[in-house]
Order: sequence, then C-alpha cells, then structure tokens
Amino acid sequence: MSAIERHGVSTRYADAVIHNGVIHLVEVPASSDGDITRQTREVLESIARQLEAHGSDRSRILMATIYLTDLADVTGMNTVWEAWLPPGSAPSRACVKVAGLVDPGWRIEIALTAAC
Repeated sequence: MSAIERHGVSTRYADAVIHNGVIHLVEVPASSDGDITRQTREVLESIARQLEAHGSDRSRILMATIYLTDLADVTGMNTVWEAWLPPGSAPSRACVKVAGLVDPGWRIEIALTAAC
C-alpha cells in the first residue's frame, strides 16, 4: 500500500494531499472582494506556490475543476487562466456554475490534480 502524504492539515481539510505521485489541491481567493480577474489571479498564485512547495509546477497539472458563481465571469477567468498556463500544457478541465461558495464574496474556487 502506498503512502498518503497530507500537508497543512486541519480538522476540516488539508492544503495538499499527495498519493502515487499525484498532488490534490483546492484553492480559493485570498480576499472576498475584487472582480473575477483579481480573484482568479489570487487562486492561481496560491496554486503555483503549493505546486512548487511539493516539487511540481503549472505545466504538470492533470485535471482542473473550476467553480464559478456567475457564468458572466467565464471570459475574465479564462483570460487570466490562459495567460497563466505555459503553452501546450493545458490540462483536462471542467468549468461549473455553482449557486454559491462558502464565503459569499468568493467568485471562484479551483480543485485540481498535478503530477509531482
């Protein structure tokens, strides 16, 4: 049985979980205000830090699920997302509209997996 590594563990969640060479992350904006471009940048900056801390980077993302509270934000989010990803390394991706997130000011949340 292979080991499961949990980093930044609280009673409710872990910042990162690694199993079989795959990192599992969920990130939210650092702030509750700002438009979708600001919040997307905050989430992606946090993802980049987490990936780097665990020996990976944005070019190794395997799958991403993006949760948006308003589909009108898709274009703004995609602009930031596409500029952030290295060319030729787009992962499998889903973008889903949700009724709301835990913090009512959050417009985006991203869950993803990446190879170590």
